[in-house]
Amino acid sequence: MSEGSRAQDAVEQVTQNVKDVKLENGSSPGASNGTPSKNEDNAIPFKDAFKLFSKFGDPKSDGKLITLSQSDKWMKQAKVIDGKKITTTDTAIHFKKLKSLKVGIDDYLKFLEDLAKSKKVELEEIKRKLSTCGQPGVTTHLPKSPAASAAVDRLTDTSKYTGSHKQRFDETGKGKGIAGRKELVDSSGYVSGYQHKDTYDKAH
Repeated sequence: MSEGSRAQDAVEQVTQNVKDVKLENGSSPGASNGTPSKNEDNAIPFKDAFKLFSKFGDPKSDGKLITLSQSDKWMKQAKVIDGKKITTTDTAIHFKKLKSLKVGIDDYLKFLEDLAKSKKVELEEIKRKLSTCGQPGVTTHLPKSPAASAAVDRLTDTSKYTGSHKQRFDETGKGKGIAGRKELVDSSGYVSGYQHKDTYDKAH
């Protein structure tokens, strides 16, 4: 066998080995098993997420107890509370069953289990959403719809303003401040009532 043939066989063998490894890991182009979703990449342990949100808005909290308000913020951010299937009324009813304004993680899990059974939602699905919603307050605003963005752009386009509103902006669209809202008196130069008018007349 020539050197060229042996080199080609070696390359083919290495290529095959790489393919075999990919198949074993379930990461071949056609395999979807074992590939984490985008949300799962950001997942943190449920206990850690509980601690973060139990401190949210309360600098004195040690992260061991969570309130209904903090829980609702957490659930809204995680899209557990969607205003349809699960609402803040639902969470309030089930949270009050614990008969405490603040609860630890064990009681909180009981609260989630009770809520899941009542609303016929998988408990693990709720916990997964709560673990993958990110840091408190991170996902705050939903992107505006194209229609909403167009409406805002139209309302803030000063070039389309008319009448007195148009006078409040210069040619670049920058506001003039009080000068655009009131007619200011020009006090420079010769004005009526000037005391030394006769001096002016003699000079001319």
